[in-house]
Amino acid sequence: MYIYPDNLKTAPMLFLWRLKDLAVIGIGALISVFAMSQTGFTIPLIVTLVYAFLAIRFDGTSILDFIKYAVRYFFTEQQEYRWRI
Repeated sequence: MYIYPDNLKTAPMLFLWRLKDLAVIGIGALISVFAMSQTGFTIPLIVTLVYAFLAIRFDGTSILDFIKYAVRYFFTEQQEYRWRI
């Protein structure tokens, strides 16, 4: 028996992440492990773990989405109002 999800237009999720985020986390983890084993360089691992934390979805939104919206609102797409008489 197969149970359909409630909303078929939402992005597929596994645990607390979207599948796209899990792919990015997995590729980042592989690169991080290779970099750490070859050079002892741990910064890629830290960046991957921070991304994994920020990409956790709860009620359809994540901290990463909020940061993207805030950057877009405050820096890239500021609204400008010109008063005309």
